[in-house]
Amino acid sequence: MEWVAAISGLINVYLLTKETIWSWPFGVFNVVLYGFIFYHSKLYSDVILQTFFTILNIYGWYKWTTKTTENHVLKITRMNGRQIWMTMLIIPIVFSAWGYFIGNTTDAAYPYADSFILISSLIAQYLIAIKKIENWILWILVDLVAITVYFLKNLYVTSALYGVYMMLCVMGFVEWKKKLISIQ
Repeated sequence: MEWVAAISGLINVYLLTKETIWSWPFGVFNVVLYGFIFYHSKLYSDVILQTFFTILNIYGWYKWTTKTTENHVLKITRMNGRQIWMTMLIIPIVFSAWGYFIGNTTDAAYPYADSFILISSLIAQYLIAIKKIENWILWILVDLVAITVYFLKNLYVTSALYGVYMMLCVMGFVEWKKKLISIQ
């Protein structure tokens, strides 16, 4: 199951870097499989994350297919300064609180790192759904933490997958930046 989830995840992220609508069905399939995998690994924040990812993948699919008021598809944009500061404030506060809670109420493995993955991934997934270029930077940070956590939990395929995700995120950032510059 881990191999199938990994392959569908690779297809999903690769297609996201290319800004194609076909990424979203692979995303939904991927997160459902990983929900089961993370549950069995006692990474409960990641189980919750997969549930929210299902919703956010459906939302992204909708946003990318819905025309804007000018009858154009959603364009790649940047976050403004206020959005960046709010994101930088929200992530550490919420992941620390959730990490403390889950660390004291469950047998969660790596509660703070797992919590960082949860909170930062939710924000990054929302940012990709609304085509904010900064999503790729946040994903790279998530990938760095996830590689370590999954390796320590003996999820070697998933750890390697997140290494590839990180490379794809760099590629996605470069490709989206080119498109952003051509839009401006």
